[in-house]
Amino acid sequence: MSVINLTGSVADHVYNTYKLMHTNQNVDFVKRKHLEWSGCSHAEMSMMDAVMSLDQLVDESDPDVDFPNSFHAFQTAEGIRREHPDKDWFQLVGLIHDVGKVLALWGEPQWAVVGDTFPVGCAFQNSIVFRDSSFQENSDDTNPSYNSKYGIYKPNCGLDNVLLSWGHDEYLYRVLQFNKCSIPEEGLNMIRYHSFYPWHSQGDYMHLCDDKDLQMLPWVKKFNNFDLYTKVAELPDMETLRPYYQSLIDKYCPGILKW
Repeated sequence: MSVINLTGSVADHVYNTYKLMHTNQNVDFVKRKHLEWSGCSHAEMSMMDAVMSLDQLVDESDPDVDFPNSFHAFQTAEGIRREHPDKDWFQLVGLIHDVGKVLALWGEPQWAVVGDTFPVGCAFQNSIVFRDSSFQENSDDTNPSYNSKYGIYKPNCGLDNVLLSWGHDEYLYRVLQFNKCSIPEEGLNMIRYHSFYPWHSQGDYMHLCDDKDLQMLPWVKKFNNFDLYTKVAELPDMETLRPYYQSLIDKYCPGILKW
């Protein structure tokens, strides 16, 4: 979420989603979710089936989209394809970046799936959306082990070593790793951090970054431009586009995957 400018019932349901997220997402919760989902033992399906399953989902945290996520997937991919015809892996990232939202179809509440992500285990920074009004009931906010600038982390420890709030970004990243998908590291970082707006859009949490994170940041920013600015009313012809994107899936994420 880049700009907050909400009114009426849209404002209410977006804020309520974030309030629940910011109340419940703490170190203990995130660690539990890693244990629960990182083993990828919950389902087996192809990547294209996962993409198409998103037509059952409307993201409660996103004020810009009131149509199913499968349309946004193809819009994003096509935007990247137009500007980067030589980077097929980048196009595929555009298609699949939100697929981790299948968690919401499997019973996870949306506040544990969607929305902007943020580190837990250290102070919640002001760059987090709704920071002033939504963290009062988060137990980590008053825990001296967690509420300092570095908290449980070392300076410049690297984002690989930082626990972010649990959601679809981290989940899909782990699914791709578990299934040994061959998407380049730049693409994996786009997927893992595309909702980490306090970092890639607000320039915060640099004190936790290592050299690799700084190398990956321009790629995450590049992806964010397509993620945000391809949300338009004209919906893509998914059946026409599907064979091309299936060929990319077959190249980088083939067969039946474990989820």
